[in-house]
Amino acid sequence: MQDFLFYLNLGWEHIISPDALDHQLFVLALIAVYSYSDWKKILFLVTAFTIGHSITLALSILDIFRVPSAWVEFLIPLTIVLTSLDNILMKNKKQILMRANYYLAALFGLIHGMGFANTARVMITKSQSITIPLLGFNIGLELGQIVIVLGILILLFILLSIFKVNKKDWILFVSSGVFALALKMTLERIPF
Repeated sequence: MQDFLFYLNLGWEHIISPDALDHQLFVLALIAVYSYSDWKKILFLVTAFTIGHSITLALSILDIFRVPSAWVEFLIPLTIVLTSLDNILMKNKKQILMRANYYLAALFGLIHGMGFANTARVMITKSQSITIPLLGFNIGLELGQIVIVLGILILLFILLSIFKVNKKDWILFVSSGVFALALKMTLERIPF
């Protein structure tokens, strides 16, 4: 149980800590097009991300799959750039965009999972089963994502209900801001 709680906390910190801005921006870009009434769809969306994340993490821990960390650090913000750009370009086609986000979440979750792989590979020894660490880490990650999503949905509810912000303006504002931050990160991390 102690190992499980250790990895649960590690997963939580992986998404909640101030150092996790890239993951937080990705979640924000993914859910920017949804409304608070879409909370079930959002839960499926962040779970798709966690599944993609955990697949690559497991493959990396088992040493089946490795990508140089410089490329991973470049690809992670690039996924955020592409997701936010998709939001901007498709803001008038919400239903298509919402469907596409499930695929983006799972696919880009694979890339984000590589970001923690080197650390996880060192922490989880060959003699240790990866089941408890992966389960704990992914539950912590999922809980952290839910807290972030909840915060965003509360803010969205306040902006749309009280301040009467236009939903398309919200999508454009959030996606443009995320795009700018992620593009800066991407350009700073070009590995060649």
